[in-house]
Amino acid sequence: MPDTVIKVENISKQYRLGEVSTGTLMHDVNKWFYKVRGKENPYLKIGEENDRTKKTDSEYVWALRDINFEVKRGEALGIIGRNGAGKSTLLKILSRTTVPTIGSIKIKGRVASLLEVGTGFHPELTGRDNIFLNGAILGMTKREIKNKFDEIVDFAGVQRYIDTPVKRYSSGMYVRLAFGVAAHLEPEILIVDEVLAVGDAEFQKKCLGKMKDVSDKQGRTVLFVSHNMTAIKSLCTTVISLGNGLITEIGDSNSVINNYLYNHMNGGMIQSFENPKIAPGNEVAKLKRIEIRPELDYPEEPITVKKKINIDIEFWNFESNKTINLTIFFNNFAGECVFANGTVAKILPIGLHKATCAIPSNFLNDDTYNISLMIVGDSSYPIYFFENIVSFEVNEDRSGSSWHGKWPGYIRPKLDFIFLS
Repeated sequence: MPDTVIKVENISKQYRLGEVSTGTLMHDVNKWFYKVRGKENPYLKIGEENDRTKKTDSEYVWALRDINFEVKRGEALGIIGRNGAGKSTLLKILSRTTVPTIGSIKIKGRVASLLEVGTGFHPELTGRDNIFLNGAILGMTKREIKNKFDEIVDFAGVQRYIDTPVKRYSSGMYVRLAFGVAAHLEPEILIVDEVLAVGDAEFQKKCLGKMKDVSDKQGRTVLFVSHNMTAIKSLCTTVISLGNGLITEIGDSNSVINNYLYNHMNGGMIQSFENPKIAPGNEVAKLKRIEIRPELDYPEEPITVKKKINIDIEFWNFESNKTINLTIFFNNFAGECVFANGTVAKILPIGLHKATCAIPSNFLNDDTYNISLMIVGDSSYPIYFFENIVSFEVNEDRSGSSWHGKWPGYIRPKLDFIFLS
């Protein structure tokens, strides 16, 4: 179709484990022998998908398998997946810094890629020289680069160091200048990997705004890889989810991201078990229900940093006069425990109990949170640990208003018991 600028057909990429080079002389001769006889490369039949959790005996792994998709002119495409899913390998193939083992790609237009800090920069050259070098690689004239020069330097904020060799730049300065060059030298296709995570929050927001302008206002195509689901949602209309080198889903950004979070963070916002016989737990206590309940103005409203959030927990206690308390853990998308909170230990009778953790507004940062719950008995002995039981996403507030309150000291979420039966 005339509006298609990237067409990927049956792309697969295979790597041999433990080898620095592309192979051995024996393998090369064997492959050539099969080729002259008109037969398929024998090593393409060997190996497995790139599942990092499994130990296998194969020398070969597929970093990507049977990847097919198209990207239209002016489209912003997001690519998500866990570490090792194949995201960076796919971008390297699209940037033509590596070649696929099998399959083909068709690209219309100039491509600017930002895959790693310092990609395309010569460390011995100054920032000024590297701007002109990158522009020349993209096929721009010296006059065209000069017209964009001041805009690039102002965007990157490196005016004072523009005539300093980039090997002396910090990683943040490096990526700011690299993104400024890639975004302003008018490529038809802009490919950006997770490298923006090196920059500070203000610069990341600036980059997202620029990529949105590039796509929406200038009609250029953007491919963006990130672990920040909020950033992907705000920029991209279509998202590809990768898992173990395979496309697991492609479609509308909200739908794909929600499914990804549900599948990989085990939860969604509610888990309920009406029958205690099949509920998770043990002979001492079992979980009946846990629910993320934000205080929203309407059901479809996103959870922002300004919203109060309640986490309701219901559980059965099967032992009389048992001392019990609950501890709840908040892990961010990177898997780091950013906060934990617990109840005061109480002696509880047999029956159904409820606890609510009330999280005040302006407490959590914008991120995706995975909730784990631990029921603790006498002497802090863990009765049961429910790992990654629910998850939810907190978004940056985009209303334009800001919180001008005054913290009365450190406000801690409140986790209290309520006896139900």
